[in-house]
Formats: sequence, C-alpha cells, structure tokens
Amino acid sequence: MSDKTHTYTNGEVTIVWKPALCSHSRKCWTGLPEVFKPGDRPWIHPDGADSARIVAQVRQCPSGALSIAEAEPQQATPATTVDVTPNGPLIVRGTVTVRHADGREERKEQQCALCRCGASANKPFCDGSHRRVGFAG
Repeated sequence: MSDKTHTYTNGEVTIVWKPALCSHSRKCWTGLPEVFKPGDRPWIHPDGADSARIVAQVRQCPSGALSIAEAEPQQATPATTVDVTPNGPLIVRGTVTVRHADGREERKEQQCALCRCGASANKPFCDGSHRRVGFAG
C-alpha cells in the first residue's frame, strides 16, 4: 500500500488527500462538485468554494482519505466512536492505532473505514469492494 499524500490549498485551508485510504464513497464530489472533480487532473480544486464549505465537506469523508491540515494541534482528544454503515464498512471516528499482523502500526487521527465484507484489496481498510460483491449486513 502506498503512503502517498497530496495537498491542495486555497491559501486559507489545506486539503490533504491520501489515495490509498479512499473507499470511493463519492461523498466528496457529489457533495461539493465545484471542488472535487474526479475527471480532472488534479481532481481537487480548492478555489472552487469557500473554506467553510470545503472543511464541512471534507469532514464527511467516511474513510479519512480526505482531511484538513490543522494549523495547530487540537486542544482535546474527542472520544472514539465506531459506526456500522448499512451494507458497508465500519466508520471509526477519533484517534486510533491500527496494528497489522506484520507488526506495523498506523495511527489514524480523524477517521477511517474498516472493511466488513472481506473483499477489500486494502485490508483492514475499506476500498469500496462491498458494492461490487453485494455485501449485505
């Protein structure tokens, strides 16, 4: 899995995109098509909307592939929650450490989507395969 990260800024807010985490939920571009344009290269246009709308939309990313670069560390650590999505992944919100079978550790600061269907090529993270295999649960 690649740890490649891309950043896009409008001078006020910086969008961070980690493609390897993307579960292709389509929430970004259906929610804010002025900024997120999957047919374009680059596909993120941070000048397409005001910063508040961008931040609100990025916070809806279920996999954590999109985030906002924080200018300074947050004061308090929020509680970690796990939401079961219908026929989809587990959405983990909050700071968590994922320990892989090979001993590697990954720290997730905001949220991530964990596979429930078993078909992901990016386990333990969701890659959207649940739609392809017709997962129900």
